[in-house]
Amino acid sequence: MQVTRDLFDDVMVPNYAPSAIIPVRGQGSRVWDQNDKEYIDFAGGIAVSCLGHCHPALVQALTEQGQKLWHLSNVMTNEPALRLAKKLTELTFADKVYFANSGAEANEAALKLARRWALDVHGEHKSQIISFNKSFHGRTFFTVTVGGQTAYSDGFGPKPGDIAHADYNDLASVEALISDNTCAVMLEPLQGEGGIISPGADFIKGVRALCDKHNALMIFDEVQTGVGRTGAMYAYQYLAVTPDILTTAKALGGGFPIGAMLTRTEIAKHLKVGTHGSTYGGNPLACAVAEAVLDVVDNSEVLAGVAQREQLFRAGLVRINEKYNVFSEIRGKGLLLGAELNDTYKGQAKTFLNAAAEHGLMCLVAGADVIRFTPSLVIPEQDIAAGLQRFEQAVAQVVKG
Repeated sequence: MQVTRDLFDDVMVPNYAPSAIIPVRGQGSRVWDQNDKEYIDFAGGIAVSCLGHCHPALVQALTEQGQKLWHLSNVMTNEPALRLAKKLTELTFADKVYFANSGAEANEAALKLARRWALDVHGEHKSQIISFNKSFHGRTFFTVTVGGQTAYSDGFGPKPGDIAHADYNDLASVEALISDNTCAVMLEPLQGEGGIISPGADFIKGVRALCDKHNALMIFDEVQTGVGRTGAMYAYQYLAVTPDILTTAKALGGGFPIGAMLTRTEIAKHLKVGTHGSTYGGNPLACAVAEAVLDVVDNSEVLAGVAQREQLFRAGLVRINEKYNVFSEIRGKGLLLGAELNDTYKGQAKTFLNAAAEHGLMCLVAGADVIRFTPSLVIPEQDIAAGLQRFEQAVAQVVKG
């Protein structure tokens, strides 16, 4: 059967508009398409492929588990899930773990838990959830409504209620909304889809203090920032603020779908038997791969390497900008970086992305004005240099029209 991009239009629901490129294999930070054209991968499947493509430790974990046990359902537990949960509790503040298949599902579980905790402990009045404009928390109806981008939540009828949005990095806007009726404040410890926005230290500590004052849970959506992406295992660890609930997905499986919600025992106990569940959550294949991911990433050399690679990216992007003057700011942390386009090129992030692909480089956007880079955490330095060279050719192409 001949597989072409046209087949997508014939058989797929049109909610995506993928590029004409169909990748067929990958190795490390390089990918090849159907025509054997090579690309350097600065996208990582949207911050997912934290160890690149076909990392030997992940291939081995998947192959070994694939010959043992694939699926059980949660009528029984399994060894990979228990080992993975134990490692996640050892690596974080959390005592308890719930497994799902994606970031959206982990966030859905976090929000349901917060509401259930508030109902059990404080009563029906305490149901308000505060999140932030431009935030992104997934595509279920609950998570997309909590997310701060109405373009994604409008047009599906009545939305889940009692959700309010403050402005990121604006503590006064949170203070104006929060009360003893607030059950949770949900935020990304570095806004991803919203444009790669880092939180100010006073802001993040101020939100924690407001949550404490009003007996509200602080939920960190670390779907994109987690598992080494910012140079710490989880971003909360360098912010000196500990959330009550943390969600993780994307890089957790290194490309295999898995998500998890982490919390403390006294909060977790409110999701008692029957209150929430997932057929595939905690499946042995996903958990075996995720365990291998953690074993590789939880290493001082790998985590220190993220910061070193960040500097190479920043220096390279500054050099390109000195030549072509297209960016107003390079921001982000670790290997979650954004290059914001200046006024001359506002709204053209997709143009740069398409030009990059023409020159054999995969990157991302974060909104219309920011080019986003989320490569493998272990991308070889020569691949960073070669990828930046290709990106420079793309920038030159756009600038010269």
